[in-house]
Amino acid sequence: MSIEQLNTDYGIAGQLKFVEGKGGFPFIEINNTMAKALISVYGGQVLSFQPVTEAEDLMFLSEKAYYQAGKAIKGGIPLCWPWFGADPEDNGRSSHGFARNQLWTVLGTEITPGKETRVKLGLEDTEQTRKIWPHSFNLTLIITVGDRLTLELITRNTGEQTFTITQAFHPYFKVGEISKVKVLGLEDTEYLDKVDNFQGKKQTGVITITEEVDRIYTNVPNKLVIEDASFKRAIEITSEGNKTAVVWNPWSELSAKAADLEDSDYQRFICVETVNAAKDIVEISPNNEHRLLANYKIERK
Repeated sequence: MSIEQLNTDYGIAGQLKFVEGKGGFPFIEINNTMAKALISVYGGQVLSFQPVTEAEDLMFLSEKAYYQAGKAIKGGIPLCWPWFGADPEDNGRSSHGFARNQLWTVLGTEITPGKETRVKLGLEDTEQTRKIWPHSFNLTLIITVGDRLTLELITRNTGEQTFTITQAFHPYFKVGEISKVKVLGLEDTEYLDKVDNFQGKKQTGVITITEEVDRIYTNVPNKLVIEDASFKRAIEITSEGNKTAVVWNPWSELSAKAADLEDSDYQRFICVETVNAAKDIVEISPNNEHRLLANYKIERK
């Protein structure tokens, strides 16, 4: 569907419009009384969210990000689905599944009773996806932009066989200086340390970042907070439909090795992810669905 047709069918005057973004992908620009946002229809990926009260964007987006078919966009909120991390069957398939590098379908747009802007995107199985993952499915992503940002990912099994998934909202939160960031809410929580061969460990105190961190926390609460002293703000994350969370920062060596990151980019973001991972595996029987939700709100410090 052309940009013109998308605007005819789904544009909202003075609030939502479709534009041709980088790589020729259709982007959605939202600008309402509470916030502005940018969404890539490719990947179903929020790239930017900035309340009108804030001087800084909530999201980090790499200046060296790829915008080409088959590659993930580095930054914003990529979707990991139908698996999180490495190929669970070790068949050489790409890490984090395929939802983040597919062109989604626009299903609808609306203004909510609370004057927020809502976008609904969809993704269904195709001959291409069934070669990668042999199941019939229907994904619906609902993005609500107001004074806070809310994402809902609904997975429906449209086939005749039960399937299992792991998944994640993988947000790159923009921070002023990583050394001054704290993650609260996971004190005394057990985790798997991916940097140390998935060794089981227990968090002591609040999380600070002084080296590469890649951890899957288990049995997590539904509210976590990122304190960012440099930007004088806290990011409140509330979630539903998950028992696990991931905290990730690549630190200097991996940032330097990544072609789609600047060497120093690790200083400017932290990923605190709402996930179903490790033993938090979601089983969905035919004609049933699972809903994963994350809500992001900025509080001034």
